[in-house]
Amino acid sequence: MKELGPGTVQLSPERQQMIGIKFGSAELRRLEKVIRTTGKVDYDEKRLVTISPKIGGWVEELFVDFTGAYVKKGAPLLTIYSPELLSTQEEYLVALRAREEFRKSPFPEVASSGDSLAESALRRLKLWDISDEQIRKLEETGQPSKTLTLYSPYEGFLLEKMAYKGMNVMPGMALFRLADLSVVWIYADIYESELPLIRLGQSASFKIPYLPSESFKGKVIYIYPSLDPKSRTAKVRLEFPNKKGALKPEMYADVEIKIDLGRKLAIPESAVIDTGLRQVAFIDHGSGNFEPRDVKLGVKVENYYEVIEGLKPGERVVTSANFLIDSESKFKEAMGGGGGEHAGHGGH
Repeated sequence: MKELGPGTVQLSPERQQMIGIKFGSAELRRLEKVIRTTGKVDYDEKRLVTISPKIGGWVEELFVDFTGAYVKKGAPLLTIYSPELLSTQEEYLVALRAREEFRKSPFPEVASSGDSLAESALRRLKLWDISDEQIRKLEETGQPSKTLTLYSPYEGFLLEKMAYKGMNVMPGMALFRLADLSVVWIYADIYESELPLIRLGQSASFKIPYLPSESFKGKVIYIYPSLDPKSRTAKVRLEFPNKKGALKPEMYADVEIKIDLGRKLAIPESAVIDTGLRQVAFIDHGSGNFEPRDVKLGVKVENYYEVIEGLKPGERVVTSANFLIDSESKFKEAMGGGGGEHAGHGGH
């Protein structure tokens, strides 16, 4: 008979029935780890924009005048009266007229000088974001505009409004702050022990309390490099589409990240005795022989442990009353291997 390890005990069928022994087996099974945590909705930092003028002047008219307003892409935000803009347009018109006169000159250098004057004024207008359409209108009508209109470069909500009517503005001064909420970020806390399972691009889902029947789908886009020393968690950033606008910054969410671990050798959680120093499973060798064996375990998924070392597929393990068997095994070892039913296992 095969040599069995130390601590093996032998129990009669009657004894097994009396203490209620049940069995499971080490099997290859597909393991899917589900990490559940809480998260908080926030803005996508890449979709925040500050709107500033490139020219100085005074705010003449406000088209968006309260925070929280929804703004479409290309919508006018305000007009700025700018003497500098007015004078540059006048310079451009003068340069255009001069260019036509200079082109009549028989001297090439005189003819080309008119082009350079017009191009210089045109370049300044374009640096101030004067559109081609506005320039074309200026050329056709010959009437300079005294105001510049700022348009929204994005669709979104007005987070901050620093501009007010009559305000003197300077180039680069922040006037509006917009947030595009079509995509949002969620920050979730992941325990240190679960961090090795998290990968960029993993799918994630979450629910919010006021829409319990709806599940939102997103993905992991960033794993922060440091831990919170008190909670032993790391922040993970998730990205979620928000086309309907249901997700709002500062909302709390219940987050799930499902991780497919593939087919792994696994045993029921109830088969493991964890002493803190070692993890043990009792192997059923038949004829009432139960051998304690050290096992090295990996991830716990629902009611199963991944087995890294110590067991082979198909081996039968005890899943109920194993603590009683462990007590008898320890008693046998303490008695030096003797002790009738507690000790007998054939082969020793």
